[in-house]
Amino acid sequence: MLTVAYLANQFPVAVEPYVGEEIRELRRRGVQVIAGSVRRLEAGPSGNASTDLQPEILCLQPVRVLILLRALGLVIRRWGKIADLVARVLLRGKESPKRRLKALLHTGLGAYYAVLLEGRGVKHVHVHHGYFGSWIGMVAARLLGVSFSVTLHGSDLLLKRAYLDTKLKNCRFCVTISEYNRRYILEHFPAIEASKIMVSRLGVDAPERAEVCRVARGTRRTFTLLAVGRLHAVKDHAFLVRGCARLRNCGVDFECLIAGEGPERQRLEFLIRKNRLQDEITLLGHMARPQMDALYGRADVVALTSRSEGIPLVLMEAMMRGKIVLAPAITGIPEIIIPGKTGFLYAPGALQDFVSKILFLEKQLGREERNAVSRLDWIRHAAQVQVLHNFNRTKNLSHFGDRFLQLTAIPELVIQDWSLPHEDLVLQQI
Repeated sequence: MLTVAYLANQFPVAVEPYVGEEIRELRRRGVQVIAGSVRRLEAGPSGNASTDLQPEILCLQPVRVLILLRALGLVIRRWGKIADLVARVLLRGKESPKRRLKALLHTGLGAYYAVLLEGRGVKHVHVHHGYFGSWIGMVAARLLGVSFSVTLHGSDLLLKRAYLDTKLKNCRFCVTISEYNRRYILEHFPAIEASKIMVSRLGVDAPERAEVCRVARGTRRTFTLLAVGRLHAVKDHAFLVRGCARLRNCGVDFECLIAGEGPERQRLEFLIRKNRLQDEITLLGHMARPQMDALYGRADVVALTSRSEGIPLVLMEAMMRGKIVLAPAITGIPEIIIPGKTGFLYAPGALQDFVSKILFLEKQLGREERNAVSRLDWIRHAAQVQVLHNFNRTKNLSHFGDRFLQLTAIPELVIQDWSLPHEDLVLQQI
């Protein structure tokens, strides 16, 4: 039986369900997966250690002194296995002294992780995200004498790619979630073999029967915007608040609901008060799944305003429900949103373009009551077809499992194209 260690910065986390889904898929195929978390496990909406992903989740925090001493001994005995990694941290690259110090600490945590995995028969270490957890996993794999791989998503590749050159060089293979990301890697790291980089799209559940439903507007004329995502600077909800201020100045009767929690909440509350939008914008906090279903049903348009993304699950979820979506034309988002066919895109950072698109959609929605079938109905249907064919969770997980097992079990195998086919002809069904 193949034994794989699966590490994330924090696991499980509600906003990253794909990590657990991959673990379940591999276990379903008979792989023994040892789930791991760098950060302390938390109970509550963001994570719960008592999940069906038991029997065990290895957590590196809090650090235990005895294991730390064993890790020091492991480093001394097997120094030759990680000497080049330490040399990279200390002697090469343009990283700041603070970043180098952190990398040395993460090297120690890598040894600590290796001690936790010793004697468990681990043959491969896979890490989700290219942040510090990937350095920890890479060091642990080196010390254990096993292979290592990493999944890159969005910001970990495009914004915070510390030591990514070394991680890509040392991984057996790299998984990423969009063709845009794959092209970005090959362009910015030309020394990396193209055959090492594979695209594995995320996905959402496909219902047996997907129905397109308009919002029943009736006498309710309030236009409803919905944004879903963690309140983090990269999600740029402040941009959405500024857009809402312009909508109000244009005389639009609207409400904007923001579902999610995070460190930007206080700043957003201040911006909402500053722009006198307390009656229009509501910060809902973390919402459970049944509540989210009701919110999607209420929304006229689901908007995304992030500065950096992979291909967000929220877009897939909204489109599967037949919702009109609006998002910036960045990274892999145009791989799911075909402008005017499966949704709408606006120029990144262009507030006027964002507001113009909202005003256009608000006007189109107002006309729907007079038409049995509208242009937006065709877009809703096309959005569902796009997700059903290309972002189907079950199909994409199965494809991921096939490739993961091939690449971990047969290291000498070289495949020219590990990308999941994208069915561009899907729109012919519309």
